[in-house]
Amino acid sequence: MRGAGFTIGSIIGLVVIGALILIGLPTYNVYSKQMAGKAAYEQAVQDRRIRVLEAQAALDSARLTAQAEIERARGTNEANRIMAQSLGGPDNYLRWSYIHMLEETAGKQGREVIYIPTEAGMPILEAGRRSGQ
Repeated sequence: MRGAGFTIGSIIGLVVIGALILIGLPTYNVYSKQMAGKAAYEQAVQDRRIRVLEAQAALDSARLTAQAEIERARGTNEANRIMAQSLGGPDNYLRWSYIHMLEETAGKQGREVIYIPTEAGMPILEAGRRSGQ
């Protein structure tokens, strides 16, 4: 008898455990999906915040780059103005700049002929030069 009572108790215990599993499993599935949805939502919110911060950083970078370019242009403008005044005007500054360019590029590869403008502003075009003679 003792073996039969234990068997019946085991069967009842297994039935109760099975019923709890059948009742609890769908509830757990709902809970699991709800938690996965919340996690996905929080991930989307975090991704959006990151994109907004990256866009803000790009905007700030563009503004600072623009300000740096403006300051560089102001500095160049001031330097050009000072040079033009010290050389006696913009025409003399352009002449000096042309001579400076000729000095820098003299002797470099591909720089064999230099055209120098005359008083009329027209270059002398190698009229007497002949190759090979």
